[in-house]
Amino acid sequence: MRTTGSVDEVRTLVNMARQQGRCVGCVPTMGALHAGHNSLIRIARDRCDQVIVTLFVNANQFNDSTDFQHYPRPLEDDLAICKELGVDLVFQPEDATMDPPASETTVDVGRLGRILEGQHRPGHFRGVATVVVKLLNIVRPDVAFFGMKDYQQQLVIRHLCRELHLPVEITTCPTIRDDDGLALSSRNVLLTPDQRTAATSLYRVLRLVQDHLDQGATDLDQLRKIMRSELETNPEITVDYATIVDAQTLAEPSRVEGELVALVAAAVDDIRLIDNLPLTTTTPPAS
Repeated sequence: MRTTGSVDEVRTLVNMARQQGRCVGCVPTMGALHAGHNSLIRIARDRCDQVIVTLFVNANQFNDSTDFQHYPRPLEDDLAICKELGVDLVFQPEDATMDPPASETTVDVGRLGRILEGQHRPGHFRGVATVVVKLLNIVRPDVAFFGMKDYQQQLVIRHLCRELHLPVEITTCPTIRDDDGLALSSRNVLLTPDQRTAATSLYRVLRLVQDHLDQGATDLDQLRKIMRSELETNPEITVDYATIVDAQTLAEPSRVEGELVALVAAAVDDIRLIDNLPLTTTTPPAS
């Protein structure tokens, strides 16, 4: 496994792989790798001939400087995981490489970047979109792999790749959960045992929505109220949003129609977590 912070070296190695007819896969990460990232890497390893993992904690997608400072950075552990999983190249750029002094160019993804996460974390998706475009332009992979856990993020990335005609296939991989249902996240290591117990209510509320739909519920506005009410029964949880949206537009329909996904974002004390669940629905017959 090779490790580099050089853009030129990455491009040289990718060009060599292409000349050999090899399929190049990229797994962009901010490090602090866990089983969810490992799953992405394994899927990339199965699908691609050459796998590149990027490790870069992007300050521009944090709207809270304290959150950025506290974000875990276990570099040696991350490199050991990448080596064990058969990664060919780790791209670990310096801040100045990705965000040069006096840099002013950013990518604005429009409405999708201003709602939900974008509303509660102003500038977040501008930071995400900008760094993803930079990474994809540096690595130029055939396929890039992202997790379903960050549902809005993967949707934003799909839109920007399509609208900017970036020649990369975006593959979204399933959310990986612990036995208690908590979606794996690099922030989970910050949770105390009591906070972790509280955090599991995010997934329980998502499952509750599916249970109601299975029982024939059709009033999504009422289900949204139930989601928020259930979460707010726990004094450790502060809810940012708990909603059901169209899977492609993130609009909030009032009735069951089309593909839907339930989304939740909440802080357990001062640790903010997100989760989602694509919903199985049976569209009621037309009257």
